[in-house]
Amino acid sequence: MSRLPPNRLTALQVSKHKSGGLCDGGGLWLMVAGGSRLWELRFKSPTTGTRRQMSLGSAHSLSLADARMRAAECRKLLECGLDPIEEREKDKATRKLEVGVTFEEVARRYIKEQSPAWKDRKAADTWSGSLSLHVFPVFGAKAVKIVDTQDVLAALRPIWAEKTETAGRLRGRIERILDYARAQGWREGENPARWRGHLSATLPAPSKLMKVQHHNAIAWSEITSVMKALRPSEGIAAKAVRFCCLTAARSGEVRNCLWSEIDEAARLWVIPAEKMKAGREHRVPLSDDAMTILDEMRPLRDTAGSDLVFPGQRRGKPLSDVALSKALHLAAGTKDVTVHGLRSTFRDWAADTNACLRDVAEAALAHAVENKVEAAYRRSDLLDQRRPLMEAWAAYCRGIAI
Repeated sequence: MSRLPPNRLTALQVSKHKSGGLCDGGGLWLMVAGGSRLWELRFKSPTTGTRRQMSLGSAHSLSLADARMRAAECRKLLECGLDPIEEREKDKATRKLEVGVTFEEVARRYIKEQSPAWKDRKAADTWSGSLSLHVFPVFGAKAVKIVDTQDVLAALRPIWAEKTETAGRLRGRIERILDYARAQGWREGENPARWRGHLSATLPAPSKLMKVQHHNAIAWSEITSVMKALRPSEGIAAKAVRFCCLTAARSGEVRNCLWSEIDEAARLWVIPAEKMKAGREHRVPLSDDAMTILDEMRPLRDTAGSDLVFPGQRRGKPLSDVALSKALHLAAGTKDVTVHGLRSTFRDWAADTNACLRDVAEAALAHAVENKVEAAYRRSDLLDQRRPLMEAWAAYCRGIAI
């Protein structure tokens, strides 16, 4: 708070002031810049100890006397140990709770605030699309504070049996939005979209309705012929598919692989945490055959205009997932297989041939340890054991039995 006593200005001084700050004392300032004329209160927050500035309104519509009155009300709060800005936000939340902000308004605000932290760039559109299709028509216009279990069920029941996976995701989105609304002070009580101990008593479990759809995979006994068909191709997509197979990596990880992630001296590909499904850095040992593919791609490193190992046709853009699928389908002679399925091919080979311990194979696939206690104690990524495993896998793909 300013040490100057309040009420130092006159209405004439205020009307003639053209630019900069003008202090009325007691922390009240008139700030003029361009066409903007604002009343501002400066004070030290009693709750945080920081200096703060609070807008009291426009001087075009708020007279000097009115500004002094608002400033005096704020000073009374400060004398009681309350921060005027914090109190104003509480009042806003209370008024919204009383008026009733709608579920759709809360949902759109939640998506806008949270989506910058989501890995999937399309996630915000996916959320908005599913809510607009299945939820907003049912209770989107309803005040979020009175959304109840029957509302949630009315949105989920029509798709729970036929589109179980979609419905399950939708339930989770509704739950998170309602949790957000409660945190903002716009609703109270239990979350009507909660599954355990609530909706689970009414709706059948998704696991009872939905059969797990695995990615179609090439049998490990046939992978040698497929890799042989891919090897002569000069296409970048074919080389990327071979690299996927030899590293047991996901399509997106390979398509977005950068030269800066490759340590050629250590024969290692280090995938940063933000690119991994589990959100943890993953080190991939590179076999001789994987290094050969990098040698084949090296001539494009300086001409592609980007750091991508497998650049797409558009400058600076990676290959599409469709491009890899087409290359694999051509080599396999069928469309009933997927690039992601190559990970299953590797895993089946490792298990059926006893090529390694289960934990080593799981580490090669960057699978998270399901047991939380075991995960807490496991510090090694078993890299030294994975190196000979990946060499053995590459040799098998090349048709050499080890």
